[in-house]
Order: sequence, then C-alpha cells, then structure tokens
Amino acid sequence: MTDTDVAPAVPAGPPKTPSRTRRRAWIVTALLVVFMMINFADKSVLGLAADEIRQDLGLSASAFGLASSAFFLLFSISGAAVGLLADRVRPKWLLLIMAVLWSVSQAPLAIGGGLAVLIASRVLLGAAEGPAYPVAQQTTLSWFPNHRRNLPGALIVLGITLGVLVAAPVLTWVINHHGWRSAVAALALVGVVWTLLWIPFGGEGPYATTSDNDSPAEAACDDGPGTGEGTGAGTAGQAQPKMPYRRILATRTWIGVTIGYFSTYWVIAFALVWLPSYLRDGLGYSSAVSTQLLMLFWGLSGILVLGQAGLTGWMLRRGIASRWARGGVGGVLLLISGVSCLALPVVPAGAVTVVLLVGSFGLSGAMGSIAATTIMELAPAHRRGGALGIMNAVVTTAGLIAPTLIGSLVDAHGAGGYEYAVLITGALLLVGGTAAVTLVNPDRDARLLSV
Repeated sequence: MTDTDVAPAVPAGPPKTPSRTRRRAWIVTALLVVFMMINFADKSVLGLAADEIRQDLGLSASAFGLASSAFFLLFSISGAAVGLLADRVRPKWLLLIMAVLWSVSQAPLAIGGGLAVLIASRVLLGAAEGPAYPVAQQTTLSWFPNHRRNLPGALIVLGITLGVLVAAPVLTWVINHHGWRSAVAALALVGVVWTLLWIPFGGEGPYATTSDNDSPAEAACDDGPGTGEGTGAGTAGQAQPKMPYRRILATRTWIGVTIGYFSTYWVIAFALVWLPSYLRDGLGYSSAVSTQLLMLFWGLSGILVLGQAGLTGWMLRRGIASRWARGGVGGVLLLISGVSCLALPVVPAGAVTVVLLVGSFGLSGAMGSIAATTIMELAPAHRRGGALGIMNAVVTTAGLIAPTLIGSLVDAHGAGGYEYAVLITGALLLVGGTAAVTLVNPDRDARLLSV
C-alpha cells in the first residue's frame, strides 16, 4: 500500500455538535428519506400498472416504453441545471419547489386523458424529479463531516428501496381495487403532505459551505433561523476562488463513479419499468409471486446499502483510503451483479434463477450512495451541487434509453427480448464495476484539484 492509498486520518477529537443540531440533522435526513420514497413511488407506478395502462389506452410495448422513457426526456437536463443552481440557491427551497411540481404534474393524469396526457404528465414529472437525488444528498450530507456521511448517504438511497417496497403492495392494491388513475392521485396527495412538513423542518446543515476539515463550530451554525442553511457560495466572510467545473469533471474519480453509477441506474430503470413484466411474461411467474420477488430484490438492495455504509465507514475510520472503502467496495458489487446478469439467460429455471435475479438486480444499488459521498469528498464546498447534478444528469440518461430499448426488443423478439436486455445490462455492469475499481481515488484527485 502506497502513501496515496492511505486516507487522511480522522480527527481524534473534533468539537461535539450541539444536541439540537444533531436532532435536526436526523429530522432532515428522515424527511429526505421520505422524499426519495415518494420520488421512486412516482417512478414505479407505471411499471406496476403496465398491463392495466396498456389495455386501457391500447398501447403496444414500444409505445408504452416510449411513454416510460418520456419521464427522462428532461430529467437529465433539469438535474444538471438545478444541480448548478444548488450552488447559488438554498437547496431547501429547491426541494420544496420540486415536491410541489410532482403533485401538480400528476393531477391531470389522475383525472383522465390518453397517451398525450400520459406523456406530458411524465415529461413534467421527470423534469421536476431529475434534480431530486443530488440535491437531497447534498442537503443531507451538509449536516455531517466526511467520515460520518456513509450512513445518512446510505439512508437516502434506502429511501429509493423503501419507496418501491411500500409502493409495490400498496399501489398494486389501489390499482386492483380502484384503478391505476387512483394510484396516481394518491401519489400526488402524498407529495402535498410532504411539502407541508418540509417548510418548517427542512434546511441545510453546518457543512453546507465549509470544507470537510472544518468543524461545526467553524461553520457558525447555531440552529437559529437563517443559520446552518448556507447558500453554497462559500464560508461566511471569506472570498473563495471559484474552481472551474471542468477540472472536477476531468478527474478520474468523477469519471469512474459516473460510469459505475450509470450502470446502476440502468438496472434501476429496467427494474422500475420492465422487471414486473419480465418476471410475469419472460419467466412465467404469477402476479403474486412477481410482487414477492420484487420486494425481495428491493429489500436485499436496502440491506446491502446499509451494510455497505457500515463497512465503508469502518474502513475509513481505520485509515483505509476511499479508493478502496468506496471505489473498491462499490466496484466489486457491480462486477458480481454483472456476472449474475450474464449467467441468468443460460441457467435452467428454478432456485438458481432466483439467486441470479437477486444478484443481478439487488447488488448494484449501493453504488448510488457511494457515488454521492465520493463526489462530496472530492469537490470543494462551493462546487458540490454542480458536480453532483452534472453526474446525475449523465447517469440518468440510462433511464431515457433503457425503457425504450427494452420495449423495442420485446416487440421484435417477444419474451425472448428480455434475455437480450439482461445480457446488455450485464455487460454495462461489468464496465461500471471495472471503472469504479480502477479509476476512483478521491484522495489523490482532491490533492490534484487543490494544486
């Protein structure tokens, strides 16, 4: 192990954060976990109601795939634009505006309309949800120093899993008993409730405008109104030079985590839109068993995300560099997931199929948390929002491509099209895992950026 592979030592005795600040940090984290739950429940409703929507609106697989991909038409663009804006505008208000737009965008679809209304609703919803993950991570992690960010960062990713786990049985019941439009209306109402809670309790923390080496005391956060909620412009009273974003985006670490996270998001898009249909039509499982398997996949993903957070935090506290604690751990999980995907079409149906399905769709989710905490470690405080937002914009193009491509494969090859989709997914996961293992080294790249 060389000197570049040793993480900076964790401060032996940092000043203790006031208890009120700690309580608020976890309140904000809890609210943003729910925020991400709503976000992914919104995404998953089309996949859960795929058969009902196609029958109701008379859509082919390709048309339904196009409608699903429409969600991501402005998703990436808005993710980058709002990510850059988050370095200038308080993320608290950006998150509030997003949640309001989620509810507004779904109201027309809940009332009625055909394919045109479905596409328009999903385009607007995607534009409003595009920046959700990077801004939620930026806001949550602003309450914690670098070596304490793994758990809260993982909890935000866990919100994705919990959103799908809760949405799968609840929305399926609503769809079966009251129709798919009622499920859309219920999601819009939940978004309104969240905004009413966020207004009094939301905000940014003491590390919003300070480097990882600064203490909460140096951030001048006292829990009072207007404190601990910086604008991202720099530490109060100090004029910081503005580093060009291009320098951050050119680092091997940013490139590595972006490629790795892209492969993860491809899996997420596949799982949200087509996995229920793949389980039923491609593998022959009943609707009830498919729902149970979906809950198993997402449940394992949630457990794995928390386990990764614990392992990564343990490694960092013992002086192991982020190159291994974050890039190595995330990359290995992606590689295992990729091998499972490639093996899935060639094994006989049975218990082995279930194991490979769980490996394929359940092991890659931790990379989302790893990518966010790595970028927060790499980028200066006044460039974190943009670095996260641009990464998310690149990554979420997978959501634009995957549903349409898979729909086209299914129309062209029937149920056999799912096998081609799984093989493509496996190849992407291998590329992502290799990039994470070989390129990610935030300690080295942070030093290069500081020169």
